[in-house]
Amino acid sequence: MKLRIAAFIALTVLSGCRTRGDFVDGGVYAIRSSCPIAAVPAGTGDVTLFNPAGSTDSTAIDVTAAISDVRAVCQEAGADMVSTVTFTVTALRRDAGPARQVVLPYFDVALQGGSRIVAKRVGQAVINFPAGSLHGWTRVQASIRVNRAAATLPANVRAILTRPRKAGDTQAAVDPLADPGVRAAVANATFEHLVGFQLTQDQLRYNATR
Repeated sequence: MKLRIAAFIALTVLSGCRTRGDFVDGGVYAIRSSCPIAAVPAGTGDVTLFNPAGSTDSTAIDVTAAISDVRAVCQEAGADMVSTVTFTVTALRRDAGPARQVVLPYFDVALQGGSRIVAKRVGQAVINFPAGSLHGWTRVQASIRVNRAAATLPANVRAILTRPRKAGDTQAAVDPLADPGVRAAVANATFEHLVGFQLTQDQLRYNATR
């Protein structure tokens, strides 16, 4: 995820008596956290299983599942920030037959700068369908650790972003992120906690084209 900051925005890590969106002399305060941003990447929030495998005909759809109710909690743990994401996997099967268990792999990723995977784990969401029921669900929890120093903006970059900008000042019309060095520093200090289904290439293609 790329952060875009308008020229008049001052970015601060001090919450104090300031709150996000407050207008002050010289700009608008936006509170930046060292916590990773939790998200489900596009195209990975649902999965479709077919029977027979390999078919993509609508009549062959066996099980569909989706991720929802994503919640994130971030806590300090020594030199690290620990992000814990919980989410619900809800599934629907085609036939309300005997009790059945379906295992759906999911990924748990720490992403830096919008493109660099620094940690990844693949887990399993286990769905139990009771006998005679079309519906099943489970609640999943996944955690990552991010070094707090790596997720903190350097002091010189913070000074550039929080510098007061007054109307008429030539610097007020310049977006600080137009500077490649500042933009790179913000990206490097920005982490995301991504969760989604671990899909095959065929499943990704199906989600993209259906």
